[in-house]
Amino acid sequence: MISYIEGKVHRFDRSAETVVINAGGVGYQIVVPQFVMSALSARPVMVGDELALEVYYHVTDRQPKPILVGFQRGHERAFFEQLIQVEGLGPVRAAKAMIFSVSTIAQAIEAEDVRVLQRMPGIGARAAQKMIATLKGKVVETAMLRDEGYDAPVQPVVGSGTGRDEAVEVLVNLGYRQPEAERDVDEALSANPELAGAPEELIRKIFKAQAIAG
Repeated sequence: MISYIEGKVHRFDRSAETVVINAGGVGYQIVVPQFVMSALSARPVMVGDELALEVYYHVTDRQPKPILVGFQRGHERAFFEQLIQVEGLGPVRAAKAMIFSVSTIAQAIEAEDVRVLQRMPGIGARAAQKMIATLKGKVVETAMLRDEGYDAPVQPVVGSGTGRDEAVEVLVNLGYRQPEAERDVDEALSANPELAGAPEELIRKIFKAQAIAG
């Protein structure tokens, strides 16, 4: 099992979205989703540079040729592992579809924004609905990350001062209308008053309740 590769870039193929890393004299060809390739190009990473990637390793009886999919951060790989649990969305298809950062995709799932999901290559209406049905309520933490895949949490509204306001703001950012966000947060607070100062836990409670109701 390969989960991490570090070495020098031997070849960088932006059109095929692959990179070959020379690690210990062995060249590993790694598929990188478009959002990762864009980030590497912006740094920029060049042939001969040192590069470390978190790697998802895939091989099965039906797919005996190993496939390596690379990411800059562990939480990106973890989200990818969740994504490929969606029926019909294998590693190759999922990697090609990921033109957006993981936080953007997770936000679309939690907000049930089919239009955003359908902008991903190879994802039609049916696949988008399967993504929502499978993952809604399970990718809340990823949805709360800063866009473009940075792993800092969403910052609270300046001056809000309460967990309620912060939770409402997060829901609005995820596509909820203000009255709906306030209603859901107030209902969650009524059932869980001890979470008044914990907006992230409030959000989890809300999505969990909606997943059960749905």
